[in-house]
Amino acid sequence: MRGVIFVKREATAFGIYIVRLTLYTDYSLRVLLFLAGKPEATATISEMADFYNISRNHLVKVVHNLGRLGYVVTSRGKNGGVKLARSAEDISISDVVKKVEPDMDLLECFNPKTDNCAISRICSLKSMIYEGRSAFMNVLDQYSLADAAKPLGKAKPAYVNISQLKRKG
Repeated sequence: MRGVIFVKREATAFGIYIVRLTLYTDYSLRVLLFLAGKPEATATISEMADFYNISRNHLVKVVHNLGRLGYVVTSRGKNGGVKLARSAEDISISDVVKKVEPDMDLLECFNPKTDNCAISRICSLKSMIYEGRSAFMNVLDQYSLADAAKPLGKAKPAYVNISQLKRKG
């Protein structure tokens, strides 16, 4: 799950540049959104896996980590499950991303251990990408989990496939 490319360096056919978080971060946010949509109830990992149609085994790892980080509490037994450890208003989206994303290295040169770029020391692009990453995180800093969460009720997830977007003319 953590091996997903964090940034796509070229534009899609629609002229859209994509910053992509890992699946692990995506699943972490989905778990938190699911729980925020059911604030008075506990949820099971199987229930969330079925709702999102993703691997239960992946969610077990995600929920365990979210518990370690203090975002969720878990309980075992017949009436057990997962709940938010604090209110959705008190959970910052950027805080979650910073804690669960393995790194924010958008380019190889961001990490001195992996930097093999011949122009790294004189490259101006690096500071521009840093600035873009900061802007991205600054936007996320403005939102809590409550801002993103909606009551789930009997809702089914709806996804827009990128092929459904209109091509820029």
